[in-house]
Amino acid sequence: AAEVVRIPFAPAPKGSAAFYGDLLGNVLSRYPYAVSRYRSGVMREEIARRAASVDVVVCDFLAPAINVPASLPVPTLLFQHNVEAMIWERHAQVAVHPVKKAYMTEQWRRMKRFEAAECRRVTSVVAVSAQDAEVFRREYGVAEVPDVPTGVDTDYFVRQPEVARTPGSMVFTGSMDWMPNEDGIGWFVEAILPRIRAAIPTATLTIVGRNPTPKVRALHAPDAGVSVTGSVPDVRPYLASHQLFIVPLRVGGGTRLKIYEGMTMGLPTVSTTIGAEGLPVVDGEHLVLADEPEAFAQACIALLNDQARSEAMGNAADSYVREHFGWDGVAKRFAEFCQAAIPAVPASLHYSKV
Repeated sequence: AAEVVRIPFAPAPKGSAAFYGDLLGNVLSRYPYAVSRYRSGVMREEIARRAASVDVVVCDFLAPAINVPASLPVPTLLFQHNVEAMIWERHAQVAVHPVKKAYMTEQWRRMKRFEAAECRRVTSVVAVSAQDAEVFRREYGVAEVPDVPTGVDTDYFVRQPEVARTPGSMVFTGSMDWMPNEDGIGWFVEAILPRIRAAIPTATLTIVGRNPTPKVRALHAPDAGVSVTGSVPDVRPYLASHQLFIVPLRVGGGTRLKIYEGMTMGLPTVSTTIGAEGLPVVDGEHLVLADEPEAFAQACIALLNDQARSEAMGNAADSYVREHFGWDGVAKRFAEFCQAAIPAVPASLHYSKV
């Protein structure tokens, strides 16, 4: 039986004095800051202790791998939700200020070294898309990398036809302290939203997600059509009451679960190619892809102005996700891949999530 252990630990909050102290202390470290800030001796000791009584250790995401001892008596599975180095490479590419560009470039190099080393030292790596799996094989020399598709709880995210969608309303959801989200939504508000409001003056954007950074909070301007909610107990009311879902990411890796959540609630989506990267969706059928500000704005305007097309796209997306990416099927596939990748895992293995 699988055992999931939650060890109380949290890095310094972003924007705090401790956060900036850790950031400064990382200058001479060989580890990327996004990894070193999660270093915990307590967690490392607890993992070593617990490993004696389990069949396999699953490291969920790359950052906690810094706390996984190298000499565990059981196989270690690294579940990679992103190609982390790719995220930092893209941060470096979009950075404008030379100091920020230099910092992001160095963090990318550190992340690539760390990610390559961790992928090679664990027993098995599992990716969330075929594209990511190919990167792990090509860039890091990992021979076998199974991929498990992103899944969504289709019993939780369901359409709410009794809720009216507000005309001209757009919504973005995600953890707002994650840099790709901060970068993407800032770019949308600065470069894309004004173009939309020039055509639809009543168009609005609601930014929904926990821990908004100071940059994200500064975007809150109801008179300009932008609202920042911060943490909410349930994102479904926002997905049900808005007309369009946007994913304007310029930086990222892995797959974006948020797209499937919106789709299963019948919400049409406009995304960048990076925002939908790794998802087997069809442009023009399940969503619209656009990468330049003008193209992204025009895609949003077209869907906001065409209710019939919006509804047809929402229906197609909902049916597609429910048929192929519900949690039950994805969880079964993940268990099968784990058993195939790690022969030591007994056939009766099952997983619990807390």
